[in-house]
Amino acid sequence: MATRLGSFAFFAAVWMAMMLPGAAPAVARAARAGVARRMPLFAGPYLAVWALAGAVVFAAYRPHGTAAAGAVTIAAGAYEFTPLKRQFRRRCRETAGSGFGFGLCCVGSTAGLMAMLVVLGVMSVGWMAVIAVLVTTQKLLPPRAALDVPLALTIVAFGLPIIVDPRGFPG
Repeated sequence: MATRLGSFAFFAAVWMAMMLPGAAPAVARAARAGVARRMPLFAGPYLAVWALAGAVVFAAYRPHGTAAAGAVTIAAGAYEFTPLKRQFRRRCRETAGSGFGFGLCCVGSTAGLMAMLVVLGVMSVGWMAVIAVLVTTQKLLPPRAALDVPLALTIVAFGLPIIVDPRGFPG
């Protein structure tokens, strides 16, 4: 029990740390708008949303076979093309009203990438780093088809060999 609790605490801290850099633009916008004294009221709920998302992932995590990992990875790539993903991403980049609402939009924006992390290795520092870079990049850069479409196709293409030849699967 203590080992699992320690693992969860480590996971939750890393999970929130992964998501904090992406909040920088919203925090900067709020600070420019003169609400710097309310930053803890913004950052606290934002991190709480991510902590809750991390807790759900941690609690539900079970080892997955390569077929599930490949299917989820392909679905994550397909999610990148959806209007829902674009809407969440836009709101995650533009909205700085409440930390809670902002956090929910950002969770929705990154749901596919987070699902990938679950099946590729939720406790893998390497996969956490890759996903954190993708999430932060998507939050900081405006949507551009020239970047977003190749990324989505790469994610889909990455999922196929996981199903076809699991021996080459890194993780």
